[in-house]
Amino acid sequence: MKKRILSLLAVIVALLVWLPAAGMAETAAKAPKYVFMFIGDGMGNPQVTATQYYLGSSEHPEATVPTAAQLSFTDFTELGLMTTYDASSFCPDSASTATSMASGEKTLSGVINYNVDLSASFKLITEYAKESGKKVGVISSVSIDHATPAAYYAKVQSRKQYYDIGVQALTGTTLDYLAGGGFLKPDGDGTQPNLLTLAAQNGWNYVNTNADIRALDAQSGRVLAINPDLQDSKSMTYEIDRVRRVAAGEDILSLADFVTAGINVLDNDNGFFMMCEGGKIDWSCHANDAATSIWETLAFSDAVQVALDFAAQHPDETLVIVTADHETGGMTIGFATTAYETHFSYLQKQQMSFTDFDNTVATLRDGKADFTAALAEIEKAYGLTVTADQPLTLTTEELDSLKAAFQLSMLPEEQRALGDAEELLYGGYEPLSMAVSHIINNKAGLSFTSYSHTGLQVPVYAQGVGAEDFQGLYDNTAVFTKTLAAMGLSR
Repeated sequence: MKKRILSLLAVIVALLVWLPAAGMAETAAKAPKYVFMFIGDGMGNPQVTATQYYLGSSEHPEATVPTAAQLSFTDFTELGLMTTYDASSFCPDSASTATSMASGEKTLSGVINYNVDLSASFKLITEYAKESGKKVGVISSVSIDHATPAAYYAKVQSRKQYYDIGVQALTGTTLDYLAGGGFLKPDGDGTQPNLLTLAAQNGWNYVNTNADIRALDAQSGRVLAINPDLQDSKSMTYEIDRVRRVAAGEDILSLADFVTAGINVLDNDNGFFMMCEGGKIDWSCHANDAATSIWETLAFSDAVQVALDFAAQHPDETLVIVTADHETGGMTIGFATTAYETHFSYLQKQQMSFTDFDNTVATLRDGKADFTAALAEIEKAYGLTVTADQPLTLTTEELDSLKAAFQLSMLPEEQRALGDAEELLYGGYEPLSMAVSHIINNKAGLSFTSYSHTGLQVPVYAQGVGAEDFQGLYDNTAVFTKTLAAMGLSR
């Protein structure tokens, strides 16, 4: 009997030892092999909501009640909300907010992955991922040395150290895929090695044609892929302009194309971590261009869809996170003169971004055009008209505001006398472009409160392995800790 009891006790002890181990193995098995981190720069709730309403209005033009549409990520299984403030402001910048998500630490606006007294740097989620055996990719629709992408591979005391950021990307060991826009300072101060030269010296496969980017695969090695079609400040073309040009027969890569290429490069037995930024949501909201920001959000949603299609093939191995670093512009849906009415269909009349319209304004200025010629260009680009009794007929007050902006825009910048009122009205942008944007925004029932970032909390969408941990309200530093924990890693 005594032997039986001892044998039974031995079995119980063995079970007690085995069960926690089995639980740990199950937990480890649930760590995602593939992690996608999507950051819509400047994409707060207003930007997402406006895009849903715009898409719903365009897809259901005959609807008799307001109809919203889902984006690729708005019906994710898990939804959270996070704060965005940094160590210096409730209205932070992208350097500090991306630092919080990449490192789990607070810092000052303008600083990337250094502490507040600039005495020590932080370890990044991408470094942990690389140490665990994963490959790492970073994609951005703006320049790839900009604050948000840089936060996932670089450590600098100022976000303006563009050359140093590029050097860290290319000479470091963290990245396997860097793609999207170009470099802002490829030659540094003019005495330093060109960044593409450094890339070649450090074993990067540099590709810069549509065909070569589309042909990338797991045998391509470390890849630096720069879109051959760049627009302002070495960024990819605004989606509203890209779509127009593609419709005219051009072939221009989208943000989604770079996610597809990244998956082809990074997929391996140990998995990967990919960060993709939709950076021009922010830029268009800085410029108070609602329609362009909506198109940028649609392009971002398309990029997320690529990850979701991949996740469908790896349902028990993938985590997809979608969030923003902060909100930009203080966008609001609802404007005083339209009361409770919105007219998102009006925004469908806009054919180009403020950046492309700036080029139109420059052509008008160079040709010494009159106001009538300017109004003709405005009607072509935005649908605003002087023809009476149309949905987008300009009022007397609107015409007066356009004429005042036109007169300033027809002067060379150095000759423009801008007082405080004009600075506030145009935010440092091309006056005529801003006046047009404000008018069509307001007619549609939208407006902005700022040309800068705001302190709004932003949504966090998550789906896949470990997504449940992203529910609730938390600080932006928790995105790092939650992602690290989901990956089964610790500091």
